Amino acid sequence: MDRRIEFVISSLENDTSRAWDTDTLATLVNLSPSRFRHLFKQETGTSPRQYLRELRLRKAEVLLATTFLSLKEIAESIGLVSLTHFMKDFRERHGMTPRAYRIAARLAALKSKSKKT
Repeated sequence: MDRRIEFVISSLENDTSRAWDTDTLATLVNLSPSRFRHLFKQETGTSPRQYLRELRLRKAEVLLATTFLSLKEIAESIGLVSLTHFMKDFRERHGMTPRAYRIAARLAALKSKSKKT
C-alpha cells in the first residue's frame, strides 16, 4: 500500500473523533484533494469519508460492548456530533439500534464466560 495512504489511515485510526475532511487529509500527505481521493479509493477500495465512517462505527461497536458510556458519550468520542445521525448509521450497518447491539454483545459475553467455567 502507498505509504501516504498508510499514513492517512494511521492518522484516522489514532483520532477518529477529529473532524477530518478531504482537504485536510490531502494536505497531510502533500497531494491535491482530487489526487488524494483517487489514490485513497485505489488503495482501499472506498472513499476517505466512507473509510472514516466505518472506523467510527467499529470503534462504537467496541465501546458499546465493553463500556457503560452513554450513547451520546460514545457518539461524541467517535467524532459524531449528532446522536440521531449515529443511531441511524449504526442501525443501517447492523440492522439494530446501538442499545440492542450492546445488550446482544453483553449476552454473548456472558454465554461465552459461562461456557468457560
